[in-house]
Amino acid sequence: MKKQIIYGIIFGSLLFQSCKKEHEKEHETNSFTVVQPAVKDTILYKEYVAQIKAHKHIELRAIEKGYLEKISVDEGSLVQKGAIMFTTLPSIYQAELNRSSSEAKVAEIEYLNAKNLFKENIISQNELSLFEAEYGKAKAEVSLSQTHLNFTTVRAPFTGIMDRLLVREGSLLDEGEILTSLSDNSLMWVYFNVPEAEYLNYISHTNAQEKQVQIQLANGAIFEELGSVETILGEFDNTTGTIGFRADFKNPKGILRHGETGTVKIAVPYTQALLIPQKATFQILDKTYVFVVDKSGQVAQREITTSGELPDLFIVDKGLSASETILVEGIRMVRNKDIIHPKKISFEELVKGLDLFSE
Repeated sequence: MKKQIIYGIIFGSLLFQSCKKEHEKEHETNSFTVVQPAVKDTILYKEYVAQIKAHKHIELRAIEKGYLEKISVDEGSLVQKGAIMFTTLPSIYQAELNRSSSEAKVAEIEYLNAKNLFKENIISQNELSLFEAEYGKAKAEVSLSQTHLNFTTVRAPFTGIMDRLLVREGSLLDEGEILTSLSDNSLMWVYFNVPEAEYLNYISHTNAQEKQVQIQLANGAIFEELGSVETILGEFDNTTGTIGFRADFKNPKGILRHGETGTVKIAVPYTQALLIPQKATFQILDKTYVFVVDKSGQVAQREITTSGELPDLFIVDKGLSASETILVEGIRMVRNKDIIHPKKISFEELVKGLDLFSE
């Protein structure tokens, strides 16, 4: 009998300890991290895919038909303004210049003789005018022949970087055939498209300082020079609902090249922005929700709208106030109107070690 009583006491004690542990485990399981939103001045960068163009970029073409005698520059080289780049075999045009120069000399002599005859009243004024006209025509032929000869030499119209050669020495060129292209990369024009709503916000609120933009290159690096939005194109593209912007970037080290791509980043300052962790939100269809936790620990599903996104954070536009508390962890483990044991932490502790704010 005594043994039964002892066994009963031991069993009851074990049962009590087991229930206590289960209760503590349940209590621990129902403890969820919560936080209050932060209110901070911050900067959001809007990003736009961009095309980078040299402010001077032209195709060099053969002006006259003929054989390409010499190429004086190499692909990718920096060519100074006025430097000879291509020479077409000039023999025919040199011969034409020699012929027209000789004819002009003959016409000049005849005109000078006619002037002397006119002074002696041997010929009339009309006859003198005919000799003068012939001399003028001959000089024009010389000028035309010289121009044709000059066209056999292609010079750089400005200082720039030469692109790929599309012809080789000895090639027979047609008039207007493309030889290469030339780019002045000292100043780059960066084009990007902005949606209509963002264009209206920009044109209404942007000051001179906010016209400065950055460009992120294909390798993820930020270009060291700041650009400035200088031009907004004249009309919207009805198919995309966007309008073209152009930002100008100085390119002293020649890093940017014509035809390159990048991402334009425009800083949008937010004053007293309401910030919450992205992981505290969830989506239902196209709407965003959080769980708001009241003083009793009851959670309530709340729809919010966001106006921007930072790394790991959302900027809340509507649906939440700074004085409320939201559930951060375990949002998939609770339902609307559940009671939880909140474990509150500071917002700074939550985002510790993350460089999220701009001073």
